[in-house]
Amino acid sequence: CMQHRLVVRDASSLQILQLYTCLDQIQYIEWSSDSLFILCAMYKRGVVQVWSLEQPDWHCKIDEGSAGLVASCWSPDGRHILNTTEFHLRITVWSLCTKSVSYIKYPKACQQGVAFTKDGRYMAVAERRDCKDFISIFVCNNWQLLRHFDTETQDLFGIEWAPNGCVLAAWDTCLEYKVLLYSLDGRLLSSYRAYEWPLGVKSIAWSPSSQFLAIGSFDEKVRILNHVTWKKITELDHPATISNKKTIVYKEVEKSPTVDRERLSFPPTRALASSLFSTQSKYDISQVPVSLQYIKPVADRANPKVGVGMLAFSADNCFLATKNDNIPNAVWIWDIRKLKLSVVLEQLCTIQYFQWDPCQPRLAVCTGSSRVYLWSPAGCIVVQVPGEGDFQIMSLSWHSSGDSMLLLSKDHFCVCYLEREEV
Repeated sequence: CMQHRLVVRDASSLQILQLYTCLDQIQYIEWSSDSLFILCAMYKRGVVQVWSLEQPDWHCKIDEGSAGLVASCWSPDGRHILNTTEFHLRITVWSLCTKSVSYIKYPKACQQGVAFTKDGRYMAVAERRDCKDFISIFVCNNWQLLRHFDTETQDLFGIEWAPNGCVLAAWDTCLEYKVLLYSLDGRLLSSYRAYEWPLGVKSIAWSPSSQFLAIGSFDEKVRILNHVTWKKITELDHPATISNKKTIVYKEVEKSPTVDRERLSFPPTRALASSLFSTQSKYDISQVPVSLQYIKPVADRANPKVGVGMLAFSADNCFLATKNDNIPNAVWIWDIRKLKLSVVLEQLCTIQYFQWDPCQPRLAVCTGSSRVYLWSPAGCIVVQVPGEGDFQIMSLSWHSSGDSMLLLSKDHFCVCYLEREEV
């Protein structure tokens, strides 16, 4: 989206398919699950507009009026829209098919307060009423309340379903280390607490098989719980010095290109000028022990840059990627089959984002530079994004097929296509 215009392009050719004009500046967009509709939210105006790809003339406008709007999302069926009003007074469920409206009261203002099961059958909502935390579970086909129960939390921070939809994880604010696991009928299966007084949980990730729950903490460790007893099976450390000789450390190094003096001309051609002043980057394998860049956190500030803030499992359940916020230039890749550290990628700049290929164990990393970094068990490569000017990649997103990925800077985007090896 550009200001109040929405542009829909073909993913393979980038050809423009549709242009839509919204009432105001678009602040959020989201595809429906079947890719037939696009939701555009304009929070300042309290309006959501929906566009159809099959019928460009059809459109829908939802106006929350004086209640205001702070969040909007699709339900898994792609035919209902959930709008959260200002001050989290309620969630309004709008049906595109029947034009009916349902209301969910007392939603909690927390980081991750609404969660759907992967099959789209159930929705969990974190609630706050009478100074206590509750969770309500709804059936998505008719929005009937299935279960409503209180949680043993001081200040519930987030909820997330296991991929198989059988267990719901709920975790407390960082001031209280507590992770609670509930069944679909609201029974408390287990409660986990690693320690008592320091800052607690920072991030959480389920493995695709639902067998493991990884908990990233402010003490720079990841703890992995198993799905049978919900007890800890291992603790993964993030030390500033890598000393294990079985760990491969890939270090990014920059080198200036060598230019053939006989080719120099004045004024230089555009291609020659860009090669003269651009630096190239590649990976070297470092000899262990390796000391990583460690930043001491400022203790008297809110949200200190310390602890494991990002973690993600690979699609095949074999690897876990993590980032420790006070070692900001490193990505740690753990072999889940051996529960050992396999690889560390040491970058020149701070890690902005990483994401696994949805089809195979291949990790893409961006650091705010004009390069994207790819790791797989076969090795590591650096890909320079061609183009004029400084294209700083702040985020990326894989295509569901794993054949391409979207690279995003502050005000530009490009698509990177990956060639498949012929079998």
